[in-house]
Amino acid sequence: MSSISAFLGRSLVLLAILLQGACAQLPENVDRPVSTALPPSSGTPLEALVQQRRKTDAARFESGFLLLGGAPAAYGSRLALIEGAQKTLDLQYYAIHADASTGRLLRSIRSAAQRGVRVRILLDDLHSTGRDAMVLAMAFVPNIEMRLFNPLAGGRRSSFARMLNSAGDASRIQQRMHNKLFIADNVLGVTGGRNLGDAYFGNALKGNFIDVDILAAGPIVQDLSRSFDSYWNNERAYPVQSLVKREELKAIRERAQQADRELADESTRAQNAAPAPANDEPKPGAAPTSAQLARAWDEKPLDLKTARFVWAPAVMLADQPGKIPADKGPDQTRAPGLVVSHPGDAAGSSRRAASLQATSDLAAGSDTVVEGLLQLIGQARSDLLIISPYFVPGPDMKQAFAAARGRGVRIRVLTNSLASNDAPVAHVGYARHREDLLKLGVELYELRSEQAGVSSAFGSSGSGNLGESRAMLHSKVLVMDGRLLVVGSMNLDLRSQLQNTEIALLVRSAELSRAASEQIERGMREGSWRVELNDGSLLWRAPEGSGLKDTSTEPDASMTLRLLLRLFGPLAPDQLL
Repeated sequence: MSSISAFLGRSLVLLAILLQGACAQLPENVDRPVSTALPPSSGTPLEALVQQRRKTDAARFESGFLLLGGAPAAYGSRLALIEGAQKTLDLQYYAIHADASTGRLLRSIRSAAQRGVRVRILLDDLHSTGRDAMVLAMAFVPNIEMRLFNPLAGGRRSSFARMLNSAGDASRIQQRMHNKLFIADNVLGVTGGRNLGDAYFGNALKGNFIDVDILAAGPIVQDLSRSFDSYWNNERAYPVQSLVKREELKAIRERAQQADRELADESTRAQNAAPAPANDEPKPGAAPTSAQLARAWDEKPLDLKTARFVWAPAVMLADQPGKIPADKGPDQTRAPGLVVSHPGDAAGSSRRAASLQATSDLAAGSDTVVEGLLQLIGQARSDLLIISPYFVPGPDMKQAFAAARGRGVRIRVLTNSLASNDAPVAHVGYARHREDLLKLGVELYELRSEQAGVSSAFGSSGSGNLGESRAMLHSKVLVMDGRLLVVGSMNLDLRSQLQNTEIALLVRSAELSRAASEQIERGMREGSWRVELNDGSLLWRAPEGSGLKDTSTEPDASMTLRLLLRLFGPLAPDQLL
């Protein structure tokens, strides 16, 4: 979620539920031509590259993986997939923001379409308003199809107006498609926590997300494509042309351009009024120069020929699109069932593959991705390392943690502090369970909000170097017993468990698990506050080497924010946060 829209989105959904009565109207009898992923072709450069890398590495397993912890690698991997694609590009996202980093990606996608690549873009519709609605213009580019999942009715100038217009359908609009996929030629694909936008690639001035993706190669990508197809062809997916016209997008673009001109004029006036600093440094209040942006933002494609893949058995967990029910009247219910792929490796008889098969069989009895992960937690024997930026444990989750602690499993959870959380209202759902979790023996860490301290702790997974912008946690990672790595779109909260659709990759690899654990543990140690119980009260232990003092109140958060959440937080139920 973006730094502002996540908070607004949750707040507006809550408001819409309270103001039920308006009538949302979506188009009927919409034409949705069915299309599916094309099979991998041995004649494409990406397929040849994957096969060559597997042969060179003498890999025992057919699928390979590369962790993408840093913004340059995350951005560069997507550029590399766009530039290397010859047949297809499939993108599935919760949010795509109309800003500089996304603009570069979309221009490359246009070029790919011009050279004959079939492009399909599937976007959740909650945030496609205002400036971000300009992304929808991609639907009118030849060779590009774009659909909106679970759309809201009404115009796109105001998120608030759309929410009010759809308030009578609140039970549906609070359920969102949260999946993230970026797939090229059905042979290479990226999944994980990132949406597309400046804040996800270290290029935002006010706040940047710490996030983790994973680049997958080989047969596992075909499982990701099958999940994409199930959403693309679902009755909840509406072609953009059925919801918005060119004229509306043109008007939105003109308003955005006018706002940009006014902002530039204001920045120029501020710059001219300020005294000239020494050493030719930018004047206070001035917008960043192109040189600043160039220093902070790496737009180079990832070199896939030298990228080091780890070849390992893996399975995909994906919620069915029916988790968000179609309009069936007041008695509509969620369609249960979790899609769990088979490890499907030629070396499937190996101990690692057999172990992962048992893992996938266990998860297959669950209804959702999060419930599948709770089943896995039930198999932990020694250690659980978890990152969940929005962490609101429901009864099932707390029970799973209690059972694991009863078996002697060490559980460490890294989440956002109040100051680093881009959706402060979600922090309420975590804070009300904090003492219970600590009493269970769960170790809790909360991210520092100061980017300068966090960037060094998380290495290149932090954001760019544009001043002292806020750091915000957005990674969704689980490492179990040092050998199973889970990277996906899900949070460990009731919204991901009950409302949103999610996707995750489970990779059985001690090497990848170790790499992820080392980065997470360093981030906990040097970039996070450790929360403890001290004589019945909460105490935040300062990060190692930070020079900060321990504190007995939410660190770095204003008294006003703490008071507002204390007053209004109890009104928000956990399942809506």
